Amino acid sequence: MASTTANQQGTVQPASPGPMKRIILIVLIALIAAGAAGAGVWFFMSRHAPAAGAAQAATPAAPALPVFFPLEPMTVNLQSDDGQQHYLRIGLTLKLNDLKVQQELTDHMPEVRSRVLLALSNKHPDDLAPLDGKRTLATELKTLIEQPTDKGAAPVEVEDVLFTEFVVQ
Repeated sequence: MASTTANQQGTVQPASPGPMKRIILIVLIALIAAGAAGAGVWFFMSRHAPAAGAAQAATPAAPALPVFFPLEPMTVNLQSDDGQQHYLRIGLTLKLNDLKVQQELTDHMPEVRSRVLLALSNKHPDDLAPLDGKRTLATELKTLIEQPTDKGAAPVEVEDVLFTEFVVQ
C-alpha cells in the first residue's frame, strides 16, 4: 500500500488558471478587437474624406433662402352685374429674394396696398372662381407690386405672389 500512496503523491494535477487570469485575457482580447475596429474605421474614413470634400467644393453654393413677406388681409367690393353685393377677402404673402426688397416694400406699403385694392375692386366674382382666374390674378398683382414707387427708381423684384386667404362672397 505504500506504493500506491507514493504514486498518488507523485502525480500532481496542474492548477486551473485563476479567475483573475481569465479576466485579464478577456480584457486583452477586447482591447485588441476595439483597436482593430478603430483602426479600420479610421482607415476607411480617411480614405474617402478627400473625395467628399472635393465633391462639395465642385458644387456651387446653395441659393439664399427666400424671404416671405405677409401683407395684411384686404377686403374689397367686387364688380357685379346681377345687382348683388360681392366681397373678396384676400390674404397675400410675397416671396422675395432679398431683405432689401422687403424693406423697400415696407417703406412704400400705402402705395402698394392702394394698387392692389384698386386692381381687386375692378374684378368680377366669375373671373376669380376658376383656378386659372386666380393664377392670372397672382400674375397681375405681381406686375403691379413690382412697379417702381419713385420716378426713375428700378422696379422691385417679387419672385411670387402667394394667396394665404381667398374668400369670395
